[in-house]
Amino acid sequence: MKLRFWFLLPSRIWMVALFAAPFAIVLAYSFLTRGTYGGVEKPWTIEAYQRLADPLYLTILLRSFLMALAATVLCLVFAFPAALFISRATRHKNLYLQLVMLPFWTSFLVRTYAWLFLLRDTGLINMTLQSLGIIHAPLQLLYNDGAVLLGLVYGYLPFMVLPIYATLERMDPSLIEAAADLGARPIATLFRVIVPLSRPGIVAGSVLVFIPCLGAYLTPDLLGGGRTVLVGNLVQNQFTNARDWPFGSAVSMLLMALVTLLVWGLLRRESEQLG
Repeated sequence: MKLRFWFLLPSRIWMVALFAAPFAIVLAYSFLTRGTYGGVEKPWTIEAYQRLADPLYLTILLRSFLMALAATVLCLVFAFPAALFISRATRHKNLYLQLVMLPFWTSFLVRTYAWLFLLRDTGLINMTLQSLGIIHAPLQLLYNDGAVLLGLVYGYLPFMVLPIYATLERMDPSLIEAAADLGARPIATLFRVIVPLSRPGIVAGSVLVFIPCLGAYLTPDLLGGGRTVLVGNLVQNQFTNARDWPFGSAVSMLLMALVTLLVWGLLRRESEQLG
């Protein structure tokens, strides 16, 4: 037991320093009062949490959930065929995996800025469509919900592909052969054999995509141009422009609590089904 304690001590120290202590600070800030020139001061109050009932903030929270859910669904739609193709590839499998992980070699900020040059009025897409005579005026491709959703799907798609691929790679090929021997058509085999067996990868990928999309602030800020305000932007603005640290902390705590409940419920449901 003593040996185990000393082996786990460094990880426990890091957990306290990097998670527990910042969490405690944010929690304490959420119950304090906004300072005159920013920061926090006493007395202790729940005013920040009372402000969360404002319809404006509830709308932002709902919009964030819907945007994260839409991005997760689209990532799943695009990722599953790609993961299935890679898992069944007999040649160049490593090359395909490297192409999936290639975006990680570049900064997320740089990749997001690249979409600005592609989607703006004088960007590659509009200029190409105009040169081909398909359109006569630039399309409004930037600074809207569609651009934000595109950026989220592009940024987090690999997080959906890799877990699903890992699950499909471990699948026993004899199960697919057995389904074919029993007369199942390819589409029936896909939805009644492959998809159910790949459920652990789908759940893991959905969690990995949904959570960062829910708290995203960089993509909505750049591709939304301030018109698409998500909960991540709300927290950022409270700590920077508004300098209302208690309210920003309260929003952060609410978001963390909702995500924790969702993940806990999902994992509990999965464990019950496996049990």
